[in-house]
Amino acid sequence: MDENDYPREEFSAEDFGGSGPEDGLLEEELRQAAAVLDPVPAGLLQLALDAYALHDLDARIAELTFDSLVDALPVRGVPQAPRMLTFQAGELTVDVEVTGDGLIGQLLPPGSARVEVLGGPQTVRPVPVDTLGRFTSDAPPTGPFALRLRTGGDVIVTEWLRA
Repeated sequence: MDENDYPREEFSAEDFGGSGPEDGLLEEELRQAAAVLDPVPAGLLQLALDAYALHDLDARIAELTFDSLVDALPVRGVPQAPRMLTFQAGELTVDVEVTGDGLIGQLLPPGSARVEVLGGPQTVRPVPVDTLGRFTSDAPPTGPFALRLRTGGDVIVTEWLRA
């Protein structure tokens, strides 16, 4: 006989006295005590954040094919021209203009998609896409950012760039 021959019983919180409001208070007190007495090491926290960033590991990466900071000639008389970016992922092209007021972009060919502006492990701003594939974000990126596109069953992520 081995351990698989014995019947398994499933238990819930109710079997041990319930999960009333006082249980929530006790849990919060225990969390606070653990945070003070045994805080999470900074290195471990960074590893957890890095691991979370990989949760789209099966996503296709959109290659940066044009960046006006690198590939374009400066225009005389225009002190701060908007930054123009072009990403390519298979047949999909994403054109993005980064300004001090936000992002303006278009997906080519146009189609139904959901665009999210990523600004860190906990910052995701969904951006609506119209029928022509155009999207705008009124919040300018303040640090490193990337775009995540969900088109049908595909997930496409751009590389991270500084605004």
